[in-house]
Amino acid sequence: MRKLLLSAALLLSATAALAQTVPVSGEVTKIDQAQGKITLKHAAIPNLDMDAMTMVFAAGDPTMLKAVKVGNKVTFEADRVNGRLTVTKIQKVK
Repeated sequence: MRKLLLSAALLLSATAALAQTVPVSGEVTKIDQAQGKITLKHAAIPNLDMDAMTMVFAAGDPTMLKAVKVGNKVTFEADRVNGRLTVTKIQKVK
C-alpha cells in the first residue's frame, strides 16, 4: 500500500512540475487600469498550450500594470486563475 501511495505522490508531483508557468516574451499593446487588464502581443505560452498571438489578460495584481507602458517589451508569466487567463508576473525588458 505504501508503494502505491508513494507512486501516486510522485506522479502528482511530476504532473504539477510540468504545468508550471514559464517566462514568455511579449510587447504591451494596451493597458486598462480601470478594468485591471493588459493586452499583450506574445510568443507561445507552453503551460497554457497557446500559440503566439495578441490577447487581453487580467492582471493578477493590478498594481503591476503601473510598472509597464504601451510599447514596452516585457517578459511575463500567465496562468488560468479562477478560469481567467491572468498575468501573474510581468517585467519590463531592459
